Amino acid sequence: MYLWVKAFHIIFMVAWFAGLFYLPRIFVNIQLTENNDVKQHLNLMARKLYRFITPFLFLTAFFGIWLAILQWNYLKAAGWFHAKMLLMIILVGYHFWCGIYRKQLEQNLCHKSHIYFRFFNEAPVLVLFAMVLLVVLKPS
Repeated sequence: MYLWVKAFHIIFMVAWFAGLFYLPRIFVNIQLTENNDVKQHLNLMARKLYRFITPFLFLTAFFGIWLAILQWNYLKAAGWFHAKMLLMIILVGYHFWCGIYRKQLEQNLCHKSHIYFRFFNEAPVLVLFAMVLLVVLKPS
């Protein structure tokens, strides 16, 4: 059972991260284009992608919580796990922050530049890097 739960946690995490990597790239292109038809199409893509990946966030969390319950006696004292949970909270905040930007861009109310979104796009990469290192290396 444990390995099935772990497998589903990883599958949904990968799907969620794929969307988190791509969504801000759409934001970059929205801010780069002057063509209203292209902008509308990119906003439609962003809206559909955000709706598509949001359930993956919840499924990742669901299976992650299930994994934590299965190993709670070990994890409750594991510092690396607490650090990973902090990163997870940050990542969930990032996801909803993307949702706010998505709405602002669709309503043409976002004044962040394409350069800002290029940097904004790097945040989940850094979080993923840190989370994988924490889970694999389990530093004390």
